[in-house]
Amino acid sequence: MRSHRLQALLTLLIVFFSSCTIQPTDVPLSGIPSPTPFQPVTEELPNSPYTGAAPTPLNLPTFTPLPPTPTERVILPELMPEGVNVPAFTLPKDLNPLTGLPPSDPALMNRRPLAIKVANYPRYNRPQGGLTLADNIYEYYIEGGLTRFIAVFYGNNSEWVGPVRSGRYFDEHIQRMYHAYLVFKFADRRVETYLETTADVAPFLVTPSIGSCPPFLLKPNREVEAYNNSYFNMLRWDECVTKNGLENDRQLIRNGFFSEMLPPSELRGTRMYTYYSPDSYNYWDYDTKTKQYIRYQEVGDNRNKPERYDTLVDFVTGESVHAANVVFILAHHNFSNTFDEEDEVYQIDLVDSGEAYVFRDGVGIPARWIRTNKDQPLLLTTFNGGILYLRPGITFYEVLGNASYVDQDSGEWNFHHATP
Repeated sequence: MRSHRLQALLTLLIVFFSSCTIQPTDVPLSGIPSPTPFQPVTEELPNSPYTGAAPTPLNLPTFTPLPPTPTERVILPELMPEGVNVPAFTLPKDLNPLTGLPPSDPALMNRRPLAIKVANYPRYNRPQGGLTLADNIYEYYIEGGLTRFIAVFYGNNSEWVGPVRSGRYFDEHIQRMYHAYLVFKFADRRVETYLETTADVAPFLVTPSIGSCPPFLLKPNREVEAYNNSYFNMLRWDECVTKNGLENDRQLIRNGFFSEMLPPSELRGTRMYTYYSPDSYNYWDYDTKTKQYIRYQEVGDNRNKPERYDTLVDFVTGESVHAANVVFILAHHNFSNTFDEEDEVYQIDLVDSGEAYVFRDGVGIPARWIRTNKDQPLLLTTFNGGILYLRPGITFYEVLGNASYVDQDSGEWNFHHATP
């Protein structure tokens, strides 16, 4: 495999748009242009996309705004990238806006989603519960070479979700984007204080307390004697909402863009490896029969040893963890101060826009992610600003540092996480 970094990236883009034969490349992810120079942006900065913008309606930057209300609407073909002929279709109000599929119960749409932290380490926490019932899942780096999941549930419930672990600064982005209750098992005092004192986040924090409300469940760990894992019981959440008079009305969440028609791409994407660290890595393998990507996770301590993997399984459903779409997004990772840097307490800036790679139906599509509104899910577009349609189903996001890089050849991609 050749290594050309920036020069190879330019070659890749030329190939992508000219439909020529793909050659092996080593692409630095940070080289792909974004709509605006990528940098941490806050509401206080004059160039923030959120400054002066009301939460709704949506303020899409380069294409026609669409109503975010949960009513029927028609997606017009002119919103698709140039050269793609897609007939207009209707996205009914009874579809889950996060998956494009019917929810298990239409009544579930009349509530706030739940964003629940789920452990991936230590390894004895596997198999986890509920991951195949979530709509969107994000994996991101925490510290010590390890990662954690935050799973967003809207169209399904699960009696066991977890093991539930501690919160991080990154979680505020998910809470806001999905209007969700944020479920976690406490946090570093710096993080907890920040979340508890952030006005638009604090009312929606859910942590364990004495009694059954919130409904956390304890389950003995199979491998660690006298250790109990904590799980969240979504089936009893409504009781807790009623008991405490919590606000839980249906939210204005933008309908996603879903289609079974495959966007054009000359790049195959059948297996994607993610190397967060020598201790944390995985790959997704495309199954042509189910049109799903199956998750395989490293097993055991493999330093200086051949890599070993096993299927990641959800013990609730007995299914392999899978996704119709796997999206790699690049975001700036930094520290607020030296103290945070010493402890690896990261700020991950999921604001403004950045680079992305979208995988669906066995192909890979270089893309952009855009946070059009502070209180709406990410929007994925092609380089020319056209909306990128996902396959209906679960979407799994791998969050990487914007200094990361990727190798790709013959449908196999190797993403290497790196932070500045």
